[in-house]
Amino acid sequence: MAGFRSLARQVRDARNDLALRRYSLRKCLERFAPYGHRATWDHLCSRAGFGPEDRSPDPARLVAALEELEEARAVWLAYEDDFAERRRKEKHDGLRRPGSTDDWHRLTWGGFGVAWCDDPAVHPDEPLADVLRRLISALEREPGRACPVCADDGLVWKHDLAHEPSSGPVCTHCGIVVPRPVLTATALAEARRSRMLVSA
Repeated sequence: MAGFRSLARQVRDARNDLALRRYSLRKCLERFAPYGHRATWDHLCSRAGFGPEDRSPDPARLVAALEELEEARAVWLAYEDDFAERRRKEKHDGLRRPGSTDDWHRLTWGGFGVAWCDDPAVHPDEPLADVLRRLISALEREPGRACPVCADDGLVWKHDLAHEPSSGPVCTHCGIVVPRPVLTATALAEARRSRMLVSA
């Protein structure tokens, strides 16, 4: 099975036919898709300027989409390296029990669904790398009351999400499932109440 870098080379290789280059970009999302496969594809297509169903997009646009994905992946891999180093130090110092951020991180190892968007058509508009930097910054500071990506405080609790955890606070503005460790207990309680008000 080809890895992310091998697939990226296929996207860039002008000797490959356009169908293979597009297919290879889609396959990259099996290795790294911050919003989930469908939402990340929709995001990359809209930012690069080709349609999700376009079977023969401009090769330069495919490469632009790949470059955005690669930049975001580099941001996430650097975070994972820092996370692994921190856990090694904590274990060395006798802290064996992981915290809530660590629980969340285990569900997103490799970068799939880091900022899960349950509705593939609703996701942040900003570059993926910027979104991940904001999310990582939020994970490294005290919990807050708003979405770490768009700073909107409109959060609603949703069940039956197509990703683990299967329920959680969803930003009504940018569509991400907000990681619980970045929110205060009060913000989480308000999101749960919002769900009850919406369903009532």
